[in-house]
Amino acid sequence: MNMQEAADRADAMLDGTLNAFVPKLQWAHDTTTSGSCTVTRRRAVTTVISEQRRGSFLGVIERFWKKSGYEITGVNQDEEMPAIFARTPDGFELSVEVGYKGQAFLDINTPCVEESAVAESTSRPNGPAYAPGKIPTPHVRSDFWSAAPPAPGTSS
Repeated sequence: MNMQEAADRADAMLDGTLNAFVPKLQWAHDTTTSGSCTVTRRRAVTTVISEQRRGSFLGVIERFWKKSGYEITGVNQDEEMPAIFARTPDGFELSVEVGYKGQAFLDINTPCVEESAVAESTSRPNGPAYAPGKIPTPHVRSDFWSAAPPAPGTSS
């Protein structure tokens, strides 16, 4: 596998993760970086995920990753900036981290693979395409994800 193939695989994993959400979240590509043999693909969620719905948000990701055969390698249960970390059997490392103003970031780091050029992702964001480093804090409202009460059947 070369770096472009690894980046394409990372895109497919990110697409799958974001497609697991019902209702859908709006997201945008964040900066892609590459080293001598690795690639990091990033996406930022621009939907407002209320503090009360963050547990549901993280639960969707954790269940999807486990169902996909990824090993959960760490969980940060910080109330303001929680995170989940995982690894695929072939060494891709995934993370979802909630940051400033509750913005969620999904990253995938590839294992070291054969060096090659890496093109930008061809996955289409389901909202505006922002320039790298210019993604606004969450601003898209969702009747479900932005709601204040916890999701039915969960605790806050």
